[in-house]
Amino acid sequence: MKKYEYDVLVIGAGPGGSMAARFAARHGLKVLLIEKRPEIGVPVRCAEGISEAWMKKVEIDPSDRWIDTRMEGAKIYSPDERSVIELSAEQAGNEVGFVLNREYFDKYLASLAIKEGADIWLKSPAVDIIKEDGYVKGAIVRKFGERVEVRAKIVIAADGFESQVARWAGLNTVLRERDIVSCIQYRMTNIDIEENFTHFFIGSCAPGGYVWIFPKGEKEANVGIGVALNKLKSKGEVKGYLDRFIERHPYLKKGRILQIVTGAVSTCPVPKRIVDNGIMLVGDAARLIDPITGGGIANACISGKWAGEIAGKCIENPSKECFKEYEEKVKKKWERKHLRNWFVKEKLAALDDDTLNKLMEVISEENIKEISVRAILEAVQKKYPELIEEFEELL
Repeated sequence: MKKYEYDVLVIGAGPGGSMAARFAARHGLKVLLIEKRPEIGVPVRCAEGISEAWMKKVEIDPSDRWIDTRMEGAKIYSPDERSVIELSAEQAGNEVGFVLNREYFDKYLASLAIKEGADIWLKSPAVDIIKEDGYVKGAIVRKFGERVEVRAKIVIAADGFESQVARWAGLNTVLRERDIVSCIQYRMTNIDIEENFTHFFIGSCAPGGYVWIFPKGEKEANVGIGVALNKLKSKGEVKGYLDRFIERHPYLKKGRILQIVTGAVSTCPVPKRIVDNGIMLVGDAARLIDPITGGGIANACISGKWAGEIAGKCIENPSKECFKEYEEKVKKKWERKHLRNWFVKEKLAALDDDTLNKLMEVISEENIKEISVRAILEAVQKKYPELIEEFEELL
């Protein structure tokens, strides 16, 4: 078996992995970024919405090359679609601002890592990790069909929702059914939509999740749905929900499907442990997806940057104690927010359409300057205090 040696091995060349490789390489480390697919950014398994606000923090400059459309804001629709909350891009959070071309975006991020000096292997999945004396010390990689041994002082796992590296390393990121949202998305053309807004529909049309429409240009959009796994009874049910939604909306019904993608996202709190001796988890592998929105690109990029920087500090002492700084930064930024959003997600999933219509009626009538769970609950509390009783611990 051929053997290779690196300071840092990053597994997965999505946004989190590319950012980790970029910033680790910037610290003068010898970095290898591996990707199981033959092409970065393909297939796209994402609604492709992001905001601009966080990009400066990770040194990303917006480019028309990988931005399909620029959004003015977002519209959220009640189950009966009579109430609509309109949010500016600044209010709407990390998933609204731009609709990406993920294929080009992911390649761009990988190119930034390469420019900093990282090596990259495509069509090279990790098939096992190397663990000695309680430390992760690399991985067995199938490089173009040939098994090779990659030794590394630090492994950064960025292998997404299905992360096997975390499990191999003994880190518990196992999900319950209620914390998995099953998704299907159509790329549709010949549809009539308001092209400067992203659109979200909640209620029984998507139990435990929502329907989204993210414009991709003139008369085109990503039209998708996420449904909580514990709300499903049979295979194909998610597609049925989406097809029925489209059938009920003439402006979508007349469209045609150009592409179908499927996948899943986690909607759980931040795990207790995302580091161990020789290994750090970033992005979706670390379960850093927002439990309400299901968005994770920004969180993946930010956590990837931090992991790369901490790798530079801990290269001579790649212990879980040294990696504690990374874990604490992640928890300080997301642990409390994601726990609160997880509680809200659980409560919302239990509400019927009539109750959601009331909630949305109040929110749409209030002038909420900053959209947040707290602001929404306080607005509803004024008119329907009985609806807020179960949420009071979140205020």
